[in-house]
Amino acid sequence: MRHGAVLLAGLVAAGLAACAPALAPQGNQAVTPVLADDVFTARDGMRLPLRHWDAEKPVAVIVALHGMSDYSNAFAMPARFWAEHGVTTLAFDQRGFGAGPDPGLWAGSEVMRRDLADAVEAAHDRYPGVPVFALGESMGGAVLLTALAGPERPRIDGAILVAPAVWSRADMPLLYRGALFLAAHLMPGVILSNTAASHVVTIVPSDNVPMLRALARDPLFQKQTRSDAVYGLVNLMDEARNARPDNPPPILFLYGKNDQVIPAKPTEAVVAALDGHAVVHRYDQGYHMLLRDLEGPRVWQDVLDWIAATRPGT
Repeated sequence: MRHGAVLLAGLVAAGLAACAPALAPQGNQAVTPVLADDVFTARDGMRLPLRHWDAEKPVAVIVALHGMSDYSNAFAMPARFWAEHGVTTLAFDQRGFGAGPDPGLWAGSEVMRRDLADAVEAAHDRYPGVPVFALGESMGGAVLLTALAGPERPRIDGAILVAPAVWSRADMPLLYRGALFLAAHLMPGVILSNTAASHVVTIVPSDNVPMLRALARDPLFQKQTRSDAVYGLVNLMDEARNARPDNPPPILFLYGKNDQVIPAKPTEAVVAALDGHAVVHRYDQGYHMLLRDLEGPRVWQDVLDWIAATRPGT
């Protein structure tokens, strides 16, 4: 029996090594990051689809990062409002999402943070003298939060965290952790359903039902996710849960009382760990997709008010 257990352990180890989680390939160029009309080019030459909502005379610029399964169109509703009030929003499809390269493959948290830093620098070049803020929603919030605590902090005037993904392994049941590890290493390409766009919804991400139905019909919103991409997201959430930014820029932290995607306990633990460095708004009627909830316009205005009070020279 002992020999059989050793053999089984060896076979499992070999299987894990043979089926490691896949990462999206990177570009093979070295270029200056730049924002064109519909493309953001990162430092490795990778071209990522770009959407922008332009204020006539911008007093501030937001570089926005979308959440898991989503893409840059996530910000269409608030960005139109912000543009009417003098704030330009730039959003790109992160690698593996939307119309970007290698759809479905996880790029890796370091690459995602690097793309954020590149987009911020390109925004400074495109809008000289205009304050630049970064906004991250859910997965994008985890990218932004970990970037604030990392060695290549983006050169921003403030950070807006919208329901950041901070549900770490330590906060999950042991069964979840074990099942995810085995799926990502033994069956990395296995496809998992995305309940946010499913007809059988067990988790309610928003109270805006027409918006959710539109997402279900949107071909660029991912309806299914590879297990190794979920594994990559959990790695990122681990980092975000434990991120401790040193002397961070001004932070606006927004979350909903009814968030069924990211539990309240880790969210509130991260708020406490920021130790007064963040202005915090909890919305009693808010869900995970705060910016697209029925109460969204209130959140949009809160973002505008905070930017007006935070941007340099005010």
